[in-house]
Amino acid sequence: MKPQRLGVNVDHVATLRNARGEAYPDPLLAAQVAIAAGADGITIHLREDRRHIRDADVLRIRGLIDKPLNFEMAATEEMVEIALRTRPHGCCLVPEKRSEVTTEGGLDVAGHRMALAPMVGRLRDAGIRVSMFVDPDWAQLEASAEIGAAVVELHTGAYCHGREGELQRLVEAAGLTESLGLECHAGHGLTFDNVGPIAAIPEIVELNIGHFLIARAIFDGLPAAVQRMKALMRAARGE
Repeated sequence: MKPQRLGVNVDHVATLRNARGEAYPDPLLAAQVAIAAGADGITIHLREDRRHIRDADVLRIRGLIDKPLNFEMAATEEMVEIALRTRPHGCCLVPEKRSEVTTEGGLDVAGHRMALAPMVGRLRDAGIRVSMFVDPDWAQLEASAEIGAAVVELHTGAYCHGREGELQRLVEAAGLTESLGLECHAGHGLTFDNVGPIAAIPEIVELNIGHFLIARAIFDGLPAAVQRMKALMRAARGE
């Protein structure tokens, strides 16, 4: 079984900072602490409304961490231009609505492939690995491969909310990725209690987890939260 990485999303450290308009807590420091505790990468989502991560955070985190940066972004010209300027390790294209509290589902790649393909091409030509955040659906996987994405990140939100049959859908979707030439990641809503069955899926080589780890850090500290999550992931894979 392939090793599995943990990407830590530090968006909600910025949410807390922005609530009071202060310079703290600093998402860059959170990224550095998470890496020191064993995180294999850092995820940030620069939303169009800048509700948490801001442009300056992207530049600082990109320049001052020694692990890969996964830049979540809406499929817009503005975000493509920012990605091309900052050159993160990877970009994950996600659906985005200003009214949502958090990302509510996967990107409809199959329905928007003509608009998405040129964006993916520009990012790929700049040396940025492109990921599509999708529901565990064959049509979305096939479309992601067709437009040149290197990675799909499977949306685990429905599984985390207990939807019947969702774990099997994720298992089946992950099992199809290699035949399409796609690397498989997963994330959204994962916690200590529900991460095990997802971490155990052999094809999934990276989990991206944010809100739960930042929330847990209030009680246990961020290093302890990251270390426990990694231990649970390793146990699920029999390591």
